[in-house]
Order: sequence, then structure tokens, then C-alpha cells
Amino acid sequence: MNRAPLVVAVVGATATGKTDLAEALAARLDAEIVCADSRQVFRQLEIGTGKPAPALRALRPHHLFDALALGERASAGWYARAARAAGAAIHARGRVPLLVGGSGLYLAAARRGLAEEPPHDPALRARLREQAASHGPGELHRRLALADPETAARVKPRDTQRITRALEVLEASGRPLSWWHARPRGPAVAGEWRMFELIAGPAALAARIETRTRWMFGAGLVEETRALLAAGHQAALAALRAVGYDEAMELVAGRMTRREAEERTSLRTRQLAKRQRTWFRHQVEAVRIPADAVDVAGWTRAILAELRA
Repeated sequence: MNRAPLVVAVVGATATGKTDLAEALAARLDAEIVCADSRQVFRQLEIGTGKPAPALRALRPHHLFDALALGERASAGWYARAARAAGAAIHARGRVPLLVGGSGLYLAAARRGLAEEPPHDPALRARLREQAASHGPGELHRRLALADPETAARVKPRDTQRITRALEVLEASGRPLSWWHARPRGPAVAGEWRMFELIAGPAALAARIETRTRWMFGAGLVEETRALLAAGHQAALAALRAVGYDEAMELVAGRMTRREAEERTSLRTRQLAKRQRTWFRHQVEAVRIPADAVDVAGWTRAILAELRA
């Protein structure tokens, strides 16, 4: 019996060492690397996202690291479609897709898939929002309860955004949002999934985060941010709420000192890492790789042994 094609994922909190491990593992597996990070998909963001360096990306195929321009919409649905196309093409070449990143929703979308996204109708949405402003969200919620009681039961009567979206889907497609959510789904990236999570303790991870933050600000994060602002990307960059870039913008504007910007970046990165650890602990079945000490060669050997078992 033919086995399903292999899909490998290297996951974990920020600064655990995923990027270096993925590069080493890709060389041993003849794999092509697929980005699973919600900030690294933007082509204008380099230093502050922890992307593989351009020289590394030139050594072998890397996918989705530069898939979007600032201002374009990223979502789990978009990622599922993009990862599906990348994974299928990699398998067709006889190689292994190696997903690497810390964005749990993106990884879940790639592994479990998403329900088909219902249609968007900006003009209809605008009209519904005008109605909500004129008559109050409660009136629209009552309308929703009659047409789609299952969705209405999950949405608070004053949640204008979710109420209008549900009504937009209903009017645009003729189907309630609950029908769309109930549709069967399959994996976006099909194959035999093997997931590996790098686990570093809080003290070890905090030290790495401090080191990486100092490196980013010393390696040109502020200059990169200043160039993005000069190119007119301020609104799009601010909307991302990207750790490091927010602080660099404050530094450029004179509202923070470099020390304050670095301290704030490290703090927010630690907070992000804590949320990521919690998510992966509860949502992902993976082989856990101890990573308090940096040992890329040892991690690679451990994963290869697991894959051969």
C-alpha cells in the first residue's frame, strides 16, 4: 500500500530556534521550506520578523515568505489556500513540504483545513452598517435570529461587526453563515503530517529574546522601518501591530529612546512567546524537542530518528 506523502512541520514559540533547525533539516530531507508565520509572509518585512536571511533563502526553494505586500489582507483562509498550492507543487516535484513558524492558526488551517470562505460584498456590508447605525444592532440581531438562529445564538446583540457580516453572507449567498461553517473540510496540505515543537524554558527563552532584540535594532530595524514610512507604508505597518516595528516607529517619531524601544520589544516578544507556548500545548500533537541549549545538529538528528521510526 502506498503511503501518503510526508509533510513535516517545525513549530514553537518565537526565538526557540525554528529557522536554523528548518534550514538544517531541509538539507537532510531534500525539503522545500514553507513559511507558517503571519508576519514573515509580508515581503517588505525582513529584520524584525526573523525571516531566514536572503542568502539562506537562495540556497533552496522557500515559499510564502514574500507572498503579500504590506496592506494586503492576510488571514487563515488565505494561508490555507496558499499553503495548499505550495504543498501540492512540492509533492509533485517529489520533495517534502517543511512548514516552519509559530502562527498556530496558520498551521491549523494547513493541517485541518478551513470551511470554504463565504462571499464578501462591500456595498451590501456598508448598507447593513448604515442600518445598524440608524436602527441599532439589536434590530439587525432580531432579523438574524429569524433567518439564522444558530449564528444569532453565538453573537451578542450589540456585536455590530459580526451581526452585519452574518447578514451580508446570508443576503449575498442565500445561505446562512451556520451552513457555511458546517460544510465538510479537509486538510489544505494533504499528506502524513509529522509535527515537531521546540520547547525552551522561560529563562532560556527570555535570554534569547533579549539577544535577538538587541541584534534587530543593531542590524538595521530602525533604518528598515524609516524606509517603509518614507515609502508611504505607515498605515499598513501600524495596522499589523507587529512587535519591533511598532517600537521602531515610536523611536523614529522621537517618542521612545532606543533603550525604551528595545525593552518594550523584548517584553512584548516574551508575552507573545507565552501565548504561543500555551496554544501549542493545548492545540497541537507534536514530538517535543527540548531546546534550552541551542543544539541544531542534535535537534536534527532527533527529528530524523523520529521520522525513520
